Amino acid sequence: MSRLGPVITLAAGAVLAAGLGVASITATPAANTTAAADNNPAAEAPAAEENTAQPSPSPAKSEAKRIEKADYGGRVKGNGALIAISIRDGKAIGYFCDGRTEAWFKGSQTADGVSLKGVAGGNVNAELGGGRAKGWVSLGGKKWSFVAPTVVKPSGLYRATALVRGAQFKAGWIRVKNPNGGYTTVGAATEGGSRVPVPELNDQQPTAPLTVGDTTVYPQDVDGFIEEMQ
Repeated sequence: MSRLGPVITLAAGAVLAAGLGVASITATPAANTTAAADNNPAAEAPAAEENTAQPSPSPAKSEAKRIEKADYGGRVKGNGALIAISIRDGKAIGYFCDGRTEAWFKGSQTADGVSLKGVAGGNVNAELGGGRAKGWVSLGGKKWSFVAPTVVKPSGLYRATALVRGAQFKAGWIRVKNPNGGYTTVGAATEGGSRVPVPELNDQQPTAPLTVGDTTVYPQDVDGFIEEMQ
């Protein structure tokens, strides 16, 4: 029995050593994986980026192209009046006149037309396209349709202001070309807020000076007063 002691002891030692070796082999990969993760943080960057990425916003709708310059003039159906609309850099003004009743409007270009409000009430809404403005004018509880083709000078919108006999004089005119030649001009004027006869524009040069009483009045085309009206 005394001879078996060392053998058992050696065997036990071998088993213990083998166990320690297995434990060492099992633990080593775990230690290396952790070390690799600590030493290479960039390896996780793509996953983090993927988790925090937000959806790309949808492209914004393109705005309507701003009209730099356009002039329209035509007849209002049902009452014999004329209407003129002028646009400059997206801003718009309009004028309605039948020789007795007049109304100024102002507003702006919309996505597919113009929307104007009357300085003293009423409104004008029109679609633009095909070389014309087509829409409705509402004034004094009434509503009329119109089609106003694009126009070029001397057709268009004119206005004059002056101090006459100590009172404020204001006049507006619309001129449109007739299909058979010549022009039709309609206008209205006030002096001190009261209606007065409107002077006639010069046929050849609508911006030529006019005489009202003893005062010289200078009509302007729309480019001379659209900013003031806005």
